[in-house]
Amino acid sequence: MTGTTPTRGWDQAVSRCGRCGTEHTATTETDYLKAVRAHGDAHTVWDRLNPTERDGLASILRTILAAPDLAAELLALADRKPAGGASR
Repeated sequence: MTGTTPTRGWDQAVSRCGRCGTEHTATTETDYLKAVRAHGDAHTVWDRLNPTERDGLASILRTILAAPDLAAELLALADRKPAGGASR
């Protein structure tokens, strides 16, 4: 032994969802907890949607996540106040 104490902790952790089987790997406890929370929240939202809403949401997310600039512009439009009292 060189006289140094080995660092205790973990180098990675894997969570596996018991509902859908998805696996998430994280290298920090913070990232692990964030991933588990986000996945649980996704199940909560998904469970509240009917099949038509699920298809629509999935389509919208595929479009937006593939184009970050589009997402930024859509958020800017959503936050803009309508000019002249027109509805959005």
